[in-house]
Amino acid sequence: MPVVSPPVLAVRDLRVGTPSGFTAVAGVSFDIGAGEIVAVVGESGSGKTATGRAVIGLLPRGLSVTGGSIAIAGEEVTTFGQGQLRSIRGAVVGMVFQEPMVSLNPALSIGLQMSEAMRIHTTMPDAEIRQAILAMLARVGIADPEGCLAAYPHEFSGGMRQRIMLASVMLLKPRLLIADEPTTALDTLSQAEVLDLMVELTRESGTAVMLITHNLGLVARYADRALVMRQGEIVEEGPARRLLAEPRHVYTRALVDALPRRTARPLVPVARDPVIRAEGLSVRFASGGAWLRPRRIVRAVDGVDLSVHAGETVSLVGGSGSGKTTLGRAMLRLVEPSAGRILFRGEDVSALKGRGLLPFRLACQIVFQDPYSSLDPRMRVGAIVQEPLRLVPGLDAAEITRRVAAILDDVGLTGLEARYPHQLSGGQRQRVAIARALVRRPDFVVADEPVSALDMTIQKQILALFRSLQQSYGFACLFVSHDLAAVEEISDRVIVMQEGKIVEEGPRDAVYDNPRHAYTQRLLAASPRLDGEPPAARGAMTSEPHAITTNLY
Repeated sequence: MPVVSPPVLAVRDLRVGTPSGFTAVAGVSFDIGAGEIVAVVGESGSGKTATGRAVIGLLPRGLSVTGGSIAIAGEEVTTFGQGQLRSIRGAVVGMVFQEPMVSLNPALSIGLQMSEAMRIHTTMPDAEIRQAILAMLARVGIADPEGCLAAYPHEFSGGMRQRIMLASVMLLKPRLLIADEPTTALDTLSQAEVLDLMVELTRESGTAVMLITHNLGLVARYADRALVMRQGEIVEEGPARRLLAEPRHVYTRALVDALPRRTARPLVPVARDPVIRAEGLSVRFASGGAWLRPRRIVRAVDGVDLSVHAGETVSLVGGSGSGKTTLGRAMLRLVEPSAGRILFRGEDVSALKGRGLLPFRLACQIVFQDPYSSLDPRMRVGAIVQEPLRLVPGLDAAEITRRVAAILDDVGLTGLEARYPHQLSGGQRQRVAIARALVRRPDFVVADEPVSALDMTIQKQILALFRSLQQSYGFACLFVSHDLAAVEEISDRVIVMQEGKIVEEGPRDAVYDNPRHAYTQRLLAASPRLDGEPPAARGAMTSEPHAITTNLY
């Protein structure tokens, strides 16, 4: 009979909780074999991250393993002390976190950080360690490995930092890799590149992978099996493709149903004149100029023409560094343009300053990506939403109270006026941010990555809310995002940016069904999907088992 190898990770009846009785993980059991990728899926608070951190002994203060067993390569680790846990971290179990800027030390060079684990866990001389690091950096696509060793994390993009983090972890060829939302903060192209690289490296070394994510498109493309967690329990598990195509549990079906989908947009009667128009808009930044580095000019936005009409949603898409966020902020005069002009209701507002800019400011608003950092933690919800009305002329106290109550009702937050931001969920905080932006009934709203950090079910609610409010209030919206699924659901027109320029634009259906520019085709090909009927742009995808073309919308 063939010899069956024991799983790299065997979890049995794992329980994680606090001394006060709170339960984060309530008796989960699963295995991961060598070379296998198992996705752990669920919303915030489902217990998926607590499960992953329990495996490596990195639970936050207050949480601890209260029962069950965790065996790594056949060895029980729940009884390990800190010294024993340190001996397996890196060497046997590696971990890639969601935000590489947090897990990389900003005060230490890349070379110093990458060599640390090698010096702890191997007896290799420094010269060999250096050569191993250079080889791995080249392997993960770093163009200048030698220069990278002396550089610092802030000198790299998010995608490059995550490549460096992955290279650092895989240097020791761990038996198990825990990847906790490793691409949430990355654009579509960087996301695909990092995960393709992770699959390639782990396949080469036979590493077992525990992929923690809420992105079902990534599960379909990369995972062999999937576990769905809710309230600390596994509610469904099985082969990833089959589980997503034929979900049995009501919660799994709810997750799949929450994925953004293309729906018919109501026909917006386009006025002859747009609410806002940019003509030849450019934004340039100076970079460098210190420590003998030559000063250079970065063209973040380069001669862009763009218009948005009342009731219309125009989406800006592109990779990190494409200039989309800078363009959105420049349209609001939050970033000063270097050239070109901005016409608002036909008036040139490019050169207005001080009080002359006030009417334009009152008529525009922005919704930021992270509501927790954009909401004042010391203010209650009612005060936060009321604040934009302070400068609106002619409003008495009764009208202000009525407007605040009306917008809170519109966004589903009635009765929460007295709460602080930390007392709300992520979705509720984003609703507060939307209410604050719309309470003044602006003509133009910039939504800058408003749903990228949210779970699928919350994202669905926010997108539906945004559509409903736009139909009610008729504002023009510039929707900035790298999430192509969300863009497809909410957009009337789509504009694709690359290196500060617009490379393609058109009605949503035309751009998605018949993309003309090679960059647009790459973006669409890199976007994970579930339904299996790819548009022509996806034909270039490879047929390897973990680079399959699937469709999430």
